[in-house]
Amino acid sequence: MATVPDEEILKIKSLYEAGLHMLQISKEIGYPLNAVVYAMRHHNITRRDRRAAAANRFAQKEPSFKIPKKLTPHQTKLKLLGTALYWAEGYKTEKSKGIDFANSDSSMVLLFLQFLREVCHIDETRIKVLLYSHDEELSGGQCSYWSALLNIPLNNFSKPYIAKTDKTLDKKRKMKYGLVHLRYMDKKLLFQVLEWIEELKN
Repeated sequence: MATVPDEEILKIKSLYEAGLHMLQISKEIGYPLNAVVYAMRHHNITRRDRRAAAANRFAQKEPSFKIPKKLTPHQTKLKLLGTALYWAEGYKTEKSKGIDFANSDSSMVLLFLQFLREVCHIDETRIKVLLYSHDEELSGGQCSYWSALLNIPLNNFSKPYIAKTDKTLDKKRKMKYGLVHLRYMDKKLLFQVLEWIEELKN
């Protein structure tokens, strides 16, 4: 088995503490992975625990969105509006898998989606929509309505959630087009929006 010379140990330690994982270090210094693993163990270089390793992988993960370094005046307005909307109507728990904005107001949903598209430059293929409806018979048409309005393919829609309600419920209290959850599955974007919300609070 190939071994890593002693003069490379400090470099390995430095690279590992900088956040690189062992496979990356192996490619960086040009020695096999098993040699790097043995060298770290032999020289008592403390390994990250499972939680720290997961956090490190998350930090290195390439985001699926691209926020411009310098926003135009229009984008700046959209950023403020989108952040405020998410503060009011978004799921903000860190256990969420990403952005989850829920509303039945078409203008509000459109505005938030505009924020995602024009400020965050999201990957459209990662947008998911969940319809919350009171009527199973109408849910198909409601999905089609939101699909056309938001310009999101029906393939990006999850199976509608049909709420069990009293059939005598006043029709005025029912949402004509249901309520939609507009979701974007990238936790890094959620953390970015939560950071912007904290800036608004302060």
